[in-house]
Amino acid sequence: MSNLYWLTEVQMARLRPYFPKSRGLPRVDDRRILSGIIFINRNVLRWCDAPAAYGPPKTLYNRWKRWSDMGVFARIMTGLAAEAPDNKTISIDATYLKAHRTASSLGLKRGRGRLIGPTKGGMNTKLHAVTDTSGRPIRLFITAGQVSDYTGAMALLSSFPNAEWLLADRGYDADWFREALSERGTRPCIPGRASRKKVVRCDKRRYKRRNRIERMFGRLKDWRRVATRYDRCPRVFLSAIALAATVIFWL
Repeated sequence: MSNLYWLTEVQMARLRPYFPKSRGLPRVDDRRILSGIIFINRNVLRWCDAPAAYGPPKTLYNRWKRWSDMGVFARIMTGLAAEAPDNKTISIDATYLKAHRTASSLGLKRGRGRLIGPTKGGMNTKLHAVTDTSGRPIRLFITAGQVSDYTGAMALLSSFPNAEWLLADRGYDADWFREALSERGTRPCIPGRASRKKVVRCDKRRYKRRNRIERMFGRLKDWRRVATRYDRCPRVFLSAIALAATVIFWL
């Protein structure tokens, strides 16, 4: 098939430092297996429907599941992002990812424990992300759909890189968040809520750059496995998001 996805040798050279060490027998060809994993995730195929060029489907699935549980794909994304830091102005935002019935059923009631929750649009998972100046993701975090944006901000705050500015919408307008950013030496560019008694100034010209994180979410959702969650395990789903971010923005 001419439309199969293959990693190049240059890309593999960047990825290999983040692979876990092989024990015992040498691993099956990493380039072939990882290319097959990317192809399956991008097109939302069943593992048994993987093209024969990528080898046995069971080998693809076993590598995907084992490395997802180890957090390898998340480390790859953060590691590649750290190689070329561009953090003068960072952004934070969140988006909803639709949870398919296969992800939220056959387990705990209404998907509890799987980071799936009810919203106006149905059962969703919320993806919280931090991007660099160019709009590339550098930190990812997922919660249930009904969870506040503040929860994601609190979880990601300690991992923020040193930045001069942080862009966010008014959903992140909280005094504790502004104070935490100031302590880190980061100036917030966040519009104030309408309910605020004291007006908060915001650099509107700089705030326009926040559209980069919105475009980043749109590109991630081009991968069908990210736009719709089919995985019951949140760790595996986060690995799928990290893999998509790596391929789209960092390779």
